[in-house]
Parts: sequence; C-alpha cells; structure tokens
Amino acid sequence: MTTLEVGRVGLSERALVAGASLVLPRCELSTIHYCLAGSGKLLVDGELPIHLSAHTLVIVPPGKGLTIVPSDPVPAAQRGNAKFLDDAFVLGSAHRYEVGDGEPSVMLVCGSFQAVCAAALDLFASLASPIVETFDAHDQLDQVLSFAMAELAAQDVGGGPMSAALLKLVLLSLLRRCLVSENPWVERFSILNDPPVARAFAEMASRPAARHTVQSLSHLVGLSRSAFMSRFASSFAESPMSLLRRLRMRHAAGQLAANALSIDQVALQAGYQSRSSFTRTFRRHYGSDPSEYRAEARRTPGTGPVWQAP
Repeated sequence: MTTLEVGRVGLSERALVAGASLVLPRCELSTIHYCLAGSGKLLVDGELPIHLSAHTLVIVPPGKGLTIVPSDPVPAAQRGNAKFLDDAFVLGSAHRYEVGDGEPSVMLVCGSFQAVCAAALDLFASLASPIVETFDAHDQLDQVLSFAMAELAAQDVGGGPMSAALLKLVLLSLLRRCLVSENPWVERFSILNDPPVARAFAEMASRPAARHTVQSLSHLVGLSRSAFMSRFASSFAESPMSLLRRLRMRHAAGQLAANALSIDQVALQAGYQSRSSFTRTFRRHYGSDPSEYRAEARRTPGTGPVWQAP
C-alpha cells in the first residue's frame, strides 16, 4: 500500500433530525459516509437499504444517487421536514450541514475522494456495489475524520495534503479488513495481499508501452511462470496480457482526451507500432475509433477513461 495516493478530498458533517431526509446528487468520484452517532438508513440507487449506526463506514461507487434517512419516529411537529439538494451542491462544500430543526437523530461525515494505487488503479471507482463495514470506538475513525474536516475548514497552507493523508489512514483501516472481513467486497482487493502480483501490476501500470511479457514479469517479481500466472489470475480474474491491454487502452484514452499528441504518437506510447492494430484494439475497448473518442472528449470536457476492474 506504499503506492496508495488519496486526493480530491471534500468532507463535511451532516446532521439530520427525525423526519428529515437528505438527498445527495450523483458524484463523479467515490463517496464516503461515516456514521458518528444515531441511526438511520442510506438509500443508494439500485441497492437494498443500508442500515447506519455509530461507526458504520460506507463507500459508495461514483455516479450513484443516494438519500440519508434517520431511523427515529417522526414527531408530529416535524412531519414534512425534508431537504432536497440540487445538482449544484458539492460534497464537502460546507463544514457542517444541518437538515431540520432540533436535536439530530443521525450524524455523519460525508464526502468525496479519489484513491489511486500504483498511479493507475482507482481502488473504488469501479465498485459494483457499496462497501459497508462497521468499526468500533477504539478504531478512532471519527477522530481522524474530524481532524481531516478541521484541516479543510481552516483553509491553512497544507490543509489539502493533510486532509488527504488523514483520509488515507481511514481507507487503510478499511483495507486491513481484507484480512479479517467475511464480506464479499474484500475479494476486490486480493491484490493487496500478494506483493509480487501488486509489483507486477505497478510495473505494467507505470510503463504500459514497455515490451512486457509473462516471462519478463514473472522474472521481475521472482516467481516461476506458472506460479505467476496462477496468482495473477486469482487476483484479477484474467491474464497479465489481457490486463496489460486494458491498461494500455486506458492510458491511450487519457492521452486522446488531453489532445496533446497525434494518434500515431498515442499508439506508440501505448506500445503499438501499428496504428491499425492500435485502432482495432481501441475500438474493441471503447466502442469507437481513437479519432471519434478524441472528438467526443473535446465536446464533453471533464470526462475521461474509466478503469473497469474485474
């Protein structure tokens, strides 16, 4: 996990009274929701309701709309108390956000972030379903998140990197659950428990144009060819060369969107000597030719390649 980088962090506290609901707009980044106190439900598009209690941590994939609802019965005086946020609202834009008047029924830290491993693998961006884990008070995640929010709110020099470092501690605590949790989400992070496979992935991700082979990668990480292939397939559910093609296409898509190099140059930097071979492979991955992809990226700035992990 020495290659884990956390950035684009926005955090704020949400306090909801009984009867109030908080509707959060879809976010292009992964979002984090940690229950500080009280109880409630997190309603995520297409998912069963997620029960919230103190120290429950939820990571929601990008592009999912969600609603937070307290569990307490609704007092008659507070019926109809609801808050809907429009798409202009940005997670983390306010240090504290209160929904409704009175004593909060549920309090959470909510925010957005990006976590990238080996400069290429966004750990949470392609989640199929939310990650849900419940921690204990002695884990002190609430304190760490409070420090991170304070850094962002103060807007002092270095506040951004400090808040990112603090959120990284929270995410590392979550990833440690790979070793003990029985929840199905841990299968996604099996690579973290196999350093040779992680090193091979980092090598492919950092140098996608290099002439990698199964033999060269297995030699690099000190495994026999058969052991390397078996362990790699166990972590990624595909072969090293198949994953390398996807890494190359993702790298190429980013360069096409940046519009700084010719298509021939992009092909070379993706490890292809032939433009026609590059175009065929790119079309299979993205459903369009490189020139069409570049044109679409120019029409819709801010979009980029999506890492589609198994």
